[in-house]
Amino acid sequence: MLDAAELPVPAAYATQVAHDANALLAKVSGYLKPEDLPLLEAAFKFSAECHKSQLRKSGEPYITHPLAVADILADHHLDAQALMAAFLHDTMEDTGVTKLELTERFGKPIAELVDGLSKLEKLEFQSKEEAQAENFRKMLMAMARDVRVILVKLADRLHNMRTLDHMREDKQRRIAAETLEIYAPIANRIGLHAIYQELEDWSFKYLHPMRYEVLGKALKAARGNRREVVSKILDAIKHKLHEAKVEATVYGREKHLASIYRKMQEKHLSFSEVLDIYGFRVIVKDVPTCYLALGTLHGLYKPRPGTFKDYIAIPKPNGYQSLHTALSGPYGTPIEVQIRTHDMHKVAQAGVASHWMYKSGDDGVSDVQQKTHQWLQSLLEIQSMSGDSVEFLEHIKVDLFPGEVYVFTPKGKILTLPQGATAVDFAYAVHSDIGNRCIAVRINYDLMPLRTQLKTGDQVEIITATTARPNPNWLNFVVTGKARSHIRHFLKTMRYEEAVALGDRLLNQAVRALMNQAADIPLDAWERYVKENAPSRQDEILADIGLGKRLGVVVAQRLLTLAGLLSEGETHAGPILIRGTEGVAVQFSRCCNPIPGDPIIGIIKQGQGLVIHTHDCPQVVGRHSKFDPDKLLEVEWDVPAGKLFDVQIKVLAMHERGVLAQIAAAISEAAANIENVRMDNEAEGDRYTEISFTVQVENRQHLARVMQSLRSLERVVRIHRLKGQNGHA
Repeated sequence: MLDAAELPVPAAYATQVAHDANALLAKVSGYLKPEDLPLLEAAFKFSAECHKSQLRKSGEPYITHPLAVADILADHHLDAQALMAAFLHDTMEDTGVTKLELTERFGKPIAELVDGLSKLEKLEFQSKEEAQAENFRKMLMAMARDVRVILVKLADRLHNMRTLDHMREDKQRRIAAETLEIYAPIANRIGLHAIYQELEDWSFKYLHPMRYEVLGKALKAARGNRREVVSKILDAIKHKLHEAKVEATVYGREKHLASIYRKMQEKHLSFSEVLDIYGFRVIVKDVPTCYLALGTLHGLYKPRPGTFKDYIAIPKPNGYQSLHTALSGPYGTPIEVQIRTHDMHKVAQAGVASHWMYKSGDDGVSDVQQKTHQWLQSLLEIQSMSGDSVEFLEHIKVDLFPGEVYVFTPKGKILTLPQGATAVDFAYAVHSDIGNRCIAVRINYDLMPLRTQLKTGDQVEIITATTARPNPNWLNFVVTGKARSHIRHFLKTMRYEEAVALGDRLLNQAVRALMNQAADIPLDAWERYVKENAPSRQDEILADIGLGKRLGVVVAQRLLTLAGLLSEGETHAGPILIRGTEGVAVQFSRCCNPIPGDPIIGIIKQGQGLVIHTHDCPQVVGRHSKFDPDKLLEVEWDVPAGKLFDVQIKVLAMHERGVLAQIAAAISEAAANIENVRMDNEAEGDRYTEISFTVQVENRQHLARVMQSLRSLERVVRIHRLKGQNGHA
C-alpha cells in the first residue's frame, strides 16, 4: 500500500493520489503476477519524484496524468511493462531523465517504450505541417516496432482530451483536430472501438461546441420520447429469439454523438430525420447461432434491402467480426442490429488490446494480431518508399479512415481495400511487382480500364507484361498509400536514371566542345572532382547536369583541368541527338508541341532537364523569349522508326450527320491514331462545326499525309495544325 505521507505531492492532493494509485494496484492485481506489483509501485514512485515540482493546467500534481493513463491501460489488461511505461512516459521529455538511467533502473524494454513515446512528444502541437508529419512518422515507426507504444499513446491522448477544458480555446481546437485526423482513426484501425468513439466525441465537442451542445440536448430529449418504442422492440427481439430456442444476450445501444452528427452531414439530414439513433446487439455462443439469430430476426421484422453485411465471413481489416442487418420495426422505425459471439464481442471492444485482455488462444484474437502486424509491416514498406515525412503522412492517411471494399483474386483470396480503390490499387495490394508491371485488368471476367473503381464482390485479375512500368497518370486515381508510394518511388528512380544518362551525354558534348574531339575523363580526375563536391557521387553530378542543376560545360572544364587535358583553341560541339525515348529527362514543350521534322532547339531548365522547343517558338526566340540565347543548345532529331508523337489539329467541317465518322476514318486510313476528340461550339452559324483532334504521328511528313487525306474530303472546309496548350495555330 502506498502511504499518502510518502508521496512528493502537495498535501491537498496526497490522500486522493494515494487512493487512486492503490486502487489501480488493486485492479491490476487481479490479472498481473504478484511479483509485478512491486515493479509498478517503484515506477510510480520514481515518476512522482521526477514530476514533483510540476503541475497540470488544472493545478493538479502532474503525477495524476501518468496515473490516469496507466488506469486506462489497466482497463484493457495491458502488461506490467506497458503500465510502467505509462507511469514513466513523460519523464524523459519533461524531467531530463536519460534513457540510460531508465535502462539501469527498470530494464531495456521499459526504456525503449518510454524512449519511443518521448520522441513522439518533441514536436507535439506545433503548427508547421512538416513538424506534425515528422511527429506522426516517428509515432508510427515506434508503433511498428512495438504496438504497445501506440496503446500508451492513445491512453495518453484520451486523458488529455478528457481534461482539455483547462487549455486555451485555440489549443483546444488544434488538439481536437489532430485527434480527429490522426489518433481516433488509428484507434479505429487497430480495433479499440470504445477509445475511438470517445476520442471522436471529445473532438466533436471542442471543434463544434455549439453543435455538440444542441445535439446532446436533442438526444437527451429523444431518449425520453423513444424509450417506449425502444423497450417494445427490445422485448420483441428477446421473445422471438426465446421462441426459436436461441440463447442470447440482447441489449440496446445508443449511437455516440459524433457518429450521429457525421450521418446528418453525409446524408444532409436534420436530427429529427435520423431515426436510427438506437441499435441493438445480440450476443450468442457460436458462429452457427449467429446465422440462426439472423434468420429469426428477419422473420420478426422485414430486412431493408442492401443493408446486410457479413463481417464474420469477411472480417474488417482490424479483425472485427459481426453480422450487421437493418430492419423495419414498428411504425417503420429503422432498426440496426449487430449479431456476434462472445469472443467476437471481446475483440470488437478491445481490438488488438484483446491480446492482453483475453489470453484464451481463440482464433479471433490471433487473427487480430496477424492483421495488425500486416498493417504495421505495410507502414514500414510505405516509409521506405516515401521521400519525406509529409509524403509519408499523405500516403497513409487514406488507410486510416473507415470504408472498405472486399474483392477476390482469381484463386478466391479476399483482399480488403479502401472505398474508391481501383484496379491499380488492387495490383499493388497483391504485390509491388504486380503493380509495377500491370497493363490491363479483368473485372468479373470482362476487360476494364485500370482506373475502374472496385466494388465489394468483384473478382479481379491483373494482366502484366515484363516490359511494363508505372504510368505517372496513375497518381491521379489511385487511393492507397502503398500504390502511391510505390509509383512515386519508381518514377523518382526512373527520372534519376534518365537524368544520369542525359547528363552523361551533355557532359560528353561539353568535353568535345572544349577539346575539339571526344576524350575520356580519367578516374582520378573524377575522384578529385567528387571530393571537391562532397558528399556527391559521380552519378549524382551527372544527374544534376541532366536536370539542369549544373552546367555541363562548367563541370567539363573543371574535370579536364584536373586531368591536365584542357587545351586552347576553337571549340565546336556536335548537336545533341533527340530520340524521343529519353523519358522524363527530355521533355517536349507544350507551348509549341514539336514533332520529328520540325526544326528544334533545346534548353536546360532548372530541375526539369532538357526541354525541346521548335526553332520559331516565341517562348525561346524573338522579343517574347524568356531565355538567355547563350544557354540554348543545338539539338537534332534521331528518332527510331515507329515512335509516335502527339500533335493537335483543328478541322472546320460542314455540320452534317456522319461527318465525324468520315473524318475519323480518313485519319485511320492515313495510319495515325486518334488520342482525343473535342467537338467545339458551332462556328460561322449553324452550317459548320469545329472539331479538334489529338492524333499520334511519326513525324512531320506523316502529319502532312494525314492533313492531305482530310483535305480531300468534300465536307472538310479548312484544316490546320495547333501549337501550344491553348490551341494556337
